[in-house]
Amino acid sequence: MERTLLLVDDEENILSSLARLFRRDGYCILRANSGASGLEILANNTVNVIISDQRMPEMTGTQFLSRVKELYPDTIRMVLSGYTELESITDAINKGAIYKFLTKPWDDDLLRANVQEAFRDFELRMENGCASDNLSAANNELMNLNHDLEKRYDEKNREAQFNLRALQISQKVLEELPVAVLGIGGDKVIAVANRAAQKMFGNGAGLVGQLAGDVLPASMHGIYRYASEQKNPVSCTAELEEERHVEVHCSPLLHACQVGGVILVMMPRKHERNRDQ
Repeated sequence: MERTLLLVDDEENILSSLARLFRRDGYCILRANSGASGLEILANNTVNVIISDQRMPEMTGTQFLSRVKELYPDTIRMVLSGYTELESITDAINKGAIYKFLTKPWDDDLLRANVQEAFRDFELRMENGCASDNLSAANNELMNLNHDLEKRYDEKNREAQFNLRALQISQKVLEELPVAVLGIGGDKVIAVANRAAQKMFGNGAGLVGQLAGDVLPASMHGIYRYASEQKNPVSCTAELEEERHVEVHCSPLLHACQVGGVILVMMPRKHERNRDQ
């Protein structure tokens, strides 16, 4: 970044002397012979450090730098004057309008050192400002991410609660069905059995976890095997003990469950239901 120095003094010989002094330090040097001219230059140029005389017609150095502070607060502002108007200068310093007060006549090396320090201070402020802006941007991004995560969590939580209620309702509906329902996995183990199935095949013992071959009558073994192998639903009649028959609908679970298996839905044949009633 180019270091730009603005010199403001109503005496042309002072401006020339200062310009010669600072030219060796490689600064871009701008010159103004009044506060009003200095404001015009600031309106059209990016300036880092300003050195202003105190006693100038129409606008004093402290008045000029106070105005600069309002318009360009990032600039480093210094007064170089042979007049020590203590009250106005102290007030300007207390308000932050002046970074340093330097006196005329000046010591070249000391003045150059003060200006170099001013540029370093300006650049450090800019770096801190960029770091602060980056941190603020990162914090804003993090806040947005947290907001999105909270929103997604709420959505997933609502979805999970809905699915849980749906599952509870499905389980209740399954239990209350007047037909026997068995879910048999690809390993031939019973994974689901509703109340009607427990009543039909359980004999007082739980069905879930048992091998289907140990629970179902032999007449039904081939039904679910055939449906599983053919990947198509099968409907038929199977005989239970005591010459009782059930209507069986067997559907494969290939598309609903990657491990395979079948669903068996069974109910007494119509004339037997009528007889039981």
